[in-house]
Amino acid sequence: MLLLDGETVSSRPCNIIGENRKLGQIILPRMVPSKLSHRHQLRGHRSISEISGVVDDDESLGKRPLDGQNNTLKYKVFASTWNVGGMAPSSDLDLEDWLDSRANSYDIYVLGFQEIVPLNARNVLGPRNSCISTKWNSLIGETLNKRRRRGEGLHQETTNSSATDRSVQEEQHFRCIMSKQMVGIFASVWVRSNLRPYIHHLNVSCVGSGIMGYLGNKGSVSIRFMLHETSFCFVCCHLASGGKQGDVILRNFDAADILARTRFAGGEAQELPKKILDHDQVVLLGDLNYRISLEEAETRVLVEDKNWSILLENDQLLLEFSTGRHFDGWQEGVITFSPTYKYQPNSDQYYWCFDGAPGEKKRAPAWCDRILWRGKGLKQIQYDTCCNYRLSDHRPVRAVFHAEGEIRGDPDCCACGCTALSSTSE
Repeated sequence: MLLLDGETVSSRPCNIIGENRKLGQIILPRMVPSKLSHRHQLRGHRSISEISGVVDDDESLGKRPLDGQNNTLKYKVFASTWNVGGMAPSSDLDLEDWLDSRANSYDIYVLGFQEIVPLNARNVLGPRNSCISTKWNSLIGETLNKRRRRGEGLHQETTNSSATDRSVQEEQHFRCIMSKQMVGIFASVWVRSNLRPYIHHLNVSCVGSGIMGYLGNKGSVSIRFMLHETSFCFVCCHLASGGKQGDVILRNFDAADILARTRFAGGEAQELPKKILDHDQVVLLGDLNYRISLEEAETRVLVEDKNWSILLENDQLLLEFSTGRHFDGWQEGVITFSPTYKYQPNSDQYYWCFDGAPGEKKRAPAWCDRILWRGKGLKQIQYDTCCNYRLSDHRPVRAVFHAEGEIRGDPDCCACGCTALSSTSE
């Protein structure tokens, strides 16, 4: 088990194997129809939109009617997803560009990985291998706290110190408040050290939606917490793969299944969010695996011409948004970057540009890696990819949010160092 910031995270499987299921059946292709059957049996959750609301426009973000004064604090949240293709990171992998930690600093970092281990039978069925997730966490911590170590070195060269200097150093220190691995899916949340005392009711929930609809080669790891009076939920997903006709239906079912089955523990007397969409602010990120609904040859020509507009008109996820059948109430930033999949590892060229083995599939490029969000007081201000990381056949995608959270009492008395806002209820 992992011990992080005093939080013990159990290594036992979370909701990934159903009762009375024979492991010998899991490799049979004929089990795929049973997965669809399982999705149809979801209790009242046939689509994501059935339990979604409509997100207000930007002008109304953060303005909630309360009796009297509504005090809020503004936080900067960095969120990113990266399918690392089963490749272990080297000990000297530099993550500063990816985490944007040289020039900027954020209050909360939410990092979601897929395929941190190869998705073979041993990793799917066997005990969890936490060595790789520990290594990723170590690299993240070193990167986020590098600026603090630089400041400490400079501070040691001076003879005078002040409370302000110590406060600045504390603000630059980041701690992992929760991380969790389910097979290849790994989520890790980091916050500024002086924000930690105001975070409570940390919890994690895992849902396996892979083989047989229950194993953890696909699914989600969700981490939630309360920050002052505002509830946050971050969902790291890896949805069904495949570029064949009808595979998009499996992805839609996976997404609906995750929303329906994710549950967070809490006493009955506690008025805490139990499900993902019960939270005030939600970010869903991961390898959602949605492809482009065009013939592969046509897709390749459009990619070569960098004709993103035509490609995006045929993006499966955006088509789901436009029909309103799924993802109602969710938002995504404007995509201005090139498709994030499928690259030749250690190259800037897409996989289909290279000669492969006879009969080997050369999948057309697609925007598989996405970040969605919903909730009042949450506003995305950046959405891009980090192209100089060539570890796998995916490129990491990242987003920056401004998040407004409620606080009781005088926000000027809060020592967390966030921007104080004050709005009178209308």
